[in-house]
Amino acid sequence: MASSAKKKKGFGHIFVQDFKRNYLLYLLVLPVLAYYIIFCYGPMGGIIIAFKDFKPNFGIFGSSWADEYGFEHFLNFFNSMYFTRTVTNTLMISLYSIVFGFPAPILLALLMNEVKNRAFKRTVQTLTYFPHFISTVVICGMIKQFCLTDGLFNQILGIFGGTPTPFLQYPQYFRTIYTATGIWQSVGWDSIIYLAAITGVDLELHEAAALDGAGRFRRVWHITLPAIKPTIVILLIMKVGGMMSVGHEKILLLYNEAIFETADVISTYTYRRGLLEGNYSFSTAVGLFNSIVNFILVLIANGVSRKVTETSLF
Repeated sequence: MASSAKKKKGFGHIFVQDFKRNYLLYLLVLPVLAYYIIFCYGPMGGIIIAFKDFKPNFGIFGSSWADEYGFEHFLNFFNSMYFTRTVTNTLMISLYSIVFGFPAPILLALLMNEVKNRAFKRTVQTLTYFPHFISTVVICGMIKQFCLTDGLFNQILGIFGGTPTPFLQYPQYFRTIYTATGIWQSVGWDSIIYLAAITGVDLELHEAAALDGAGRFRRVWHITLPAIKPTIVILLIMKVGGMMSVGHEKILLLYNEAIFETADVISTYTYRRGLLEGNYSFSTAVGLFNSIVNFILVLIANGVSRKVTETSLF
């Protein structure tokens, strides 16, 4: 007991001494801690709403429980006609983004690394970075204009003899439009981290491979890609972990009743049920289900990655 008390006292003494020496650094951290405590960890207490029939006038703790076990809202969601549709659409759009969107910045980074003309390289980087800084509202306004019968997409289609089509009125086109415009919006910005990883590759390896007769493609395949594989794997795990969190802002600004069949995802459904209809308990239950699935996906992706590639988040 005496030794443990001594250890605790020793730790406190060390902390006090360190705080006196570096108090400015500790003060610098305080706003960040306050942000996460107030806006990230504090609101977690509101999860209890998912198990209650929340009434704003009674408050969280004054509202009654949904049923004996508190799972009424979860069961209502699982048994509703929207469960299959929203989950399927969320997974399909996320799958499209992973299959087509995830490799795009990797490919761009590899191509840009091979460009020797600095002026051309900077021009391409500027053009690909620029869409990332445009507001989502503006981006969606542009997409709507592009998809009109006399918009850009139909003008290009007309060159090849296609028939003008209002693309955002047909559900079968929405996933393609969402994924393609998402790549256009983020491919340049997302490629920065891969370009940074590529700069860490030892140039002597490339020189030795070139002396052995390896061309550019072989050097990229056998040297560059293996060197940035840990970065790719970590980002892929994070991408898989967010499969159920498709950005609702862009979908809310693009979709309409004609394309709910393929455009309605879990986040837009909770927005309608929670904020528009005022069913806070139900929307919280759906959001909690969404978060639990994301957490499970992270664990699965991390475990598979650890066994297959020996690279993982934890």
